[in-house]
Amino acid sequence: MIRYIIVLMVYTKMSTNNIISIPPEHIPSGMKAVHIGMPFLQTAMDELSSFNCKKVFVMANKSSIKFIEGDDTKLVDILQSKGLLAAPLCTSINMGGAEEGLLKACDDAYTAHADLVMTVGGGAVQDAGKLVRLWLSTKSDNEKKKIRCTVEGLQAATEQDPMPELPPQICMPNSFAMAEATHIAGLVTKLKSKSGAAHVKLLPTAIIYDPVLSSGLPDWVRFGTSLRGVEHAIGAITHPKANEDVRARALEGLRILGDNLTKLISDPESATLQSNLYMGGFIAIRALNMGCYPTIGHLIENQYSAKFNVHQGSCSGILCARIMDYHYINSREYQQRISAALGTENKPAPQIVRDLIASLPEVKNEHIQVDVTSEMLLEFTQWMFVNHNARYTVLSPRKFESAEDIYNMMTKPLKDL
Repeated sequence: MIRYIIVLMVYTKMSTNNIISIPPEHIPSGMKAVHIGMPFLQTAMDELSSFNCKKVFVMANKSSIKFIEGDDTKLVDILQSKGLLAAPLCTSINMGGAEEGLLKACDDAYTAHADLVMTVGGGAVQDAGKLVRLWLSTKSDNEKKKIRCTVEGLQAATEQDPMPELPPQICMPNSFAMAEATHIAGLVTKLKSKSGAAHVKLLPTAIIYDPVLSSGLPDWVRFGTSLRGVEHAIGAITHPKANEDVRARALEGLRILGDNLTKLISDPESATLQSNLYMGGFIAIRALNMGCYPTIGHLIENQYSAKFNVHQGSCSGILCARIMDYHYINSREYQQRISAALGTENKPAPQIVRDLIASLPEVKNEHIQVDVTSEMLLEFTQWMFVNHNARYTVLSPRKFESAEDIYNMMTKPLKDL
């Protein structure tokens, strides 16, 4: 209860000031600092100076390049002028963290003898940075063998015993999905399935949330990634393993997200609103990662994203309310608390989330909008039931008895929720 009050106080404070100080109790063990509303360039250089690093590997998605490269006052150029840039700016990471670009980044960082990773961009880049650090940790074993990085090699690296210290990672997100706040790193294989690695030491070292980096984002990215934060909170609140501490944190994160996300629709470039979303999203994802990851929604939506190459924000848009509706009977008590957190206590939570999603610009909420046919969904749900239903059974408040259950859930008309 004390932690809940502290978060409430921080939220009140940050509504009038873009610069937010997160109390130490909200920063997980292994993470050095979280900065919200601070200028990313100076803050990154200040963080860098606290490490004895000589070769910085910088990764960015394409929408972030303009902020960090191009003249002598920008991050990449400053690092190069100081002799700290390990290799040319890495931009090989595509949406979802496709295998080919990720493995190339790992090999490039390895060859350049990088000893610190900076990641600027969305969740795919942040996760890729974690995996680059993981691969760098194998250098003493692989150097003489000149082994190239593989997905299997990355996963094997998490089994090192003892696990060596990973190079530091300074994250500078440009959107709101919160991959940087976890110890889990996802990627999409060549076979279009979701894979990755997890280890407590993959947690990044420092995060800098500067709304400047998200300026000019297209709506489908800005609102889609913000919606992922909502889905993280909902997943934690309704998770079979959640306790009251987890739920209190997740509900507070959800309240902050819901309040500021609706305001962002009419003022999408607001630094204050975006800083608030960073705060709410950080609280929600940290709640989710206190023993409740993955959730049933997170798992299904990630599989859907990998299979059909749909942005994960739209995956949440298409599926989150439907998944909530499926297990509503079994999670009614917690969903009523979700309704209250989103400001409409007497309305079923799946309907509130459905209507919120419908109000968000460019976030898809129907399969047909992303060219996924009924036949494709039928085949997909049959594959899901055969390959993953044992895990779904553990994660879902309501079990799936057949592939038809999954199909009916995923295709239920939104008006019927």
